Amino acid sequence: MSQALQGRQLSWRRSLRWTYAAVVAIALIAAVALQSFWAPQAKRWLLGGASGDPSREHADEHGHSGHDHGHAGHDESNSIELSEQGRRNIGLQIAKVQLSDFQKSVNIPGIVVEKPGQSVVQATAPLTGIVTRIHVAEGAAVVPGEPLFDIRLTHEELVQSQADVLKTVEELRVLDKEIQRLEAVTADGAVPRKSLLERQYEQQKLEANLKSQRQALRLHGLSDEQVRGIIDEGRLVSEMTVRAPQLSDGEEKAVYQVNDVLVSQGQNVEAGAPLALLANHAELLVEGNAFESDLPTVAKASRENWPITVRLRVDGENPQLVQNLSVLYIAGKVDPSSRTLHFYVSLPNELLRDVTTSDGRRFVTWRFRPGQRVEIQVPVEAWKDRIVLPLAAVAQDGVENYVFIPNGDHFDRRPVHVEYRDTISVVVANDGSIFPGTPIAISGAQQLQMALKNKSGGAIDPHAGHNH
Repeated sequence: MSQALQGRQLSWRRSLRWTYAAVVAIALIAAVALQSFWAPQAKRWLLGGASGDPSREHADEHGHSGHDHGHAGHDESNSIELSEQGRRNIGLQIAKVQLSDFQKSVNIPGIVVEKPGQSVVQATAPLTGIVTRIHVAEGAAVVPGEPLFDIRLTHEELVQSQADVLKTVEELRVLDKEIQRLEAVTADGAVPRKSLLERQYEQQKLEANLKSQRQALRLHGLSDEQVRGIIDEGRLVSEMTVRAPQLSDGEEKAVYQVNDVLVSQGQNVEAGAPLALLANHAELLVEGNAFESDLPTVAKASRENWPITVRLRVDGENPQLVQNLSVLYIAGKVDPSSRTLHFYVSLPNELLRDVTTSDGRRFVTWRFRPGQRVEIQVPVEAWKDRIVLPLAAVAQDGVENYVFIPNGDHFDRRPVHVEYRDTISVVVANDGSIFPGTPIAISGAQQLQMALKNKSGGAIDPHAGHNH
């Protein structure tokens, strides 16, 4: 073979080897590309069956259910099945989304206080005497007019006043008989009429004196019935019953609670001495402590008469809320110790317990008591037509917020945008994530989120299922 022919064959073999190598490289690259494309598809076919439904494949690709908006299907990575027992364990409640007005507010610390000069009154001894009976016990409840203490009177002025009344009454009786006699003899002309007139003038003086003495007995604390008994029957008052005072507003159903009994049986007490402290907690005040930066907010809420919400701090329980209250007044000076300005909100109270024991004593328990710490929610801005949900309806996981929508025995997780959150409510943007009328879980959302994370074995990637 010639040398030229051998050279051409060698060149052809080299070209063939390079061509083969190129084909193999291209085949390997294509295999890798096809694997990255077909592996997810094959995985979906193996897990869910190749249905040939493009909408199903599209939903799986983006991690969303292909049967959204109330359809039966759900994405397992964003859905949790909950048994009836599980629902009861977390106290699950379901309600429909509604649009409502919302008051954006700031929280200001406060404390429940008594109304100065009205909530607490003293039962005092009207006269000097000895306590012979105590009708009440500490902590018991009494109503206005109910007996508290019996006192045997030793008050010298009262004894003398009663004696003077008896003397005046007796003198009037004698004088009345004398006038009757003079009227008979004067008519016959046996006695001058001047004598009759003198006795009548004396009678008028005694009646005026008796009237003033009667008023003095009332000022000593005797009732009209007791005064009539002294005048009509000569029955002196040796004991007096101290009763629960009437309220200034004349409320008939008021209830006092005996805070403290200050005397003991057999004790000698002076006139005006305190016998017991009685508290009427039917209406209290909430004292707010506003810093200088909060004063414009409080003043505006008071001026606009915006509703105030008071939240009672209760550890381990749902917060107790009292809504639709109003600012009563703002103090006129700054507290020098705390450098805060006090403002006051009226707080109507209610009875939680009202029982009567076998011995006839009554005991009550009020919902609010002085000294309790509260948070005062003072409105700052009014928002119209917003999706307002309870705090427990929205689960927070890092920068994501979720609600859960019932879907048969499953609950599908739906991401939402939170516009505002406070200690009670969450305002969710009306951007199409959820719609008015959509049923959602309004409690236990955080527990559902934790259960969903535990099911997946860890934190859930919010972009799971997306191909980039």
